[in-house]
Amino acid sequence: MLDTSSRYYNLETATYESSGQSIRYKRRRILPQPSAQTTLFEYTVKEEERLDQVATAGFGDPQQAYRLVDASAVLSPSELLVVRRRIRIALSQL
Repeated sequence: MLDTSSRYYNLETATYESSGQSIRYKRRRILPQPSAQTTLFEYTVKEEERLDQVATAGFGDPQQAYRLVDASAVLSPSELLVVRRRIRIALSQL
């Protein structure tokens, strides 16, 4: 159903029963606290860089971009893409 690198892969699958139908879904993902994550290093954003490119530089996988947001106290991923901003590359729970 989900790729093993997905942030939702390890979440419990639940079932909702309605009108004789079973609907499978993943339980809610609780975001990790940025302060609870160990910083591996910091990365400086370059001009016109995208979050997937930063994730590739930091984790070797563009699909891990969500981990950059998890490690930062931002409401929108676009807040991270400011030229010369230092982004935490952190060891987090998947």
